[in-house]
Amino acid sequence: MTSEPVCLMLIAARNLREELFDYLSEQRDLVSGFTASDGAGHGPAVRLESTAEQVKGHADEVLVRIILEKQDAAQLLARIRTAFAGTRLVYWIVPVTEFGVIGDAEDKAVE
Repeated sequence: MTSEPVCLMLIAARNLREELFDYLSEQRDLVSGFTASDGAGHGPAVRLESTAEQVKGHADEVLVRIILEKQDAAQLLARIRTAFAGTRLVYWIVPVTEFGVIGDAEDKAVE
């Protein structure tokens, strides 16, 4: 079987930030690390929970990106569905054609 890296992206309400980060950090068998940033959710399906969000016109959210193998992404999503049921956590998966670390000792220049 060949390696099929993907990027799993998760969007959650910002009030779930620490719980989600802690949960992902506990999934060491599947998640070696992740990147997160704050986001602003817009659109008719987005729930504006607080008065501040209603005034701003967008939901405060966190966006998490995880690079992992396709089968691991499916396994992680199954766990997340159970652990975060009812939270309206949004996700999508996109293929990754290349992944590496610039300046890493294993990074080889192509000549």
